[in-house]
Amino acid sequence: MRSIVKGEVSQHTMKLQQLGAKVNVINSTLCYVHFDICGFILQYVYNINQKGNYFLERTKPYPLALQEIGTEKDVVKLIKSDMNKFKNALKCHHIDSFITIAREINSTYRIFEETFLNYNIPGEKVDKIHKKIQALSLEIEIIKDNAQILFEEETNT
Repeated sequence: MRSIVKGEVSQHTMKLQQLGAKVNVINSTLCYVHFDICGFILQYVYNINQKGNYFLERTKPYPLALQEIGTEKDVVKLIKSDMNKFKNALKCHHIDSFITIAREINSTYRIFEETFLNYNIPGEKVDKIHKKIQALSLEIEIIKDNAQILFEEETNT
């Protein structure tokens, strides 16, 4: 495990604060990042694991594990990119519906996991769920392929 220097945490905490975040650092290895974008709350949490990598999750407006990242610079870059996407998505008329659907998908996943970890489900029911998930994924791909892109990501962030 690489040694985590307190200055490293302070440096990327400062960069996130410059982006407008409120950052809480716990034991210098766990950070909560909070943005208020005109009343829209965007939150992240990341920790530094035993390998010295950063594990980043978005916690609001809905939870989503983003990825494991090698450097604090890349943590800031990914949060900035994600934040910019939400800023653009806030201009969309259907952002509230999107967030509701995302939360429902998360809730459905938790129910799915609880069910399959605790009950013996017949194979035909498993197949039925799988086919419905595949159909939903295909529908989303079709919608994406025919939708207008909100913005092009900056390459030098």
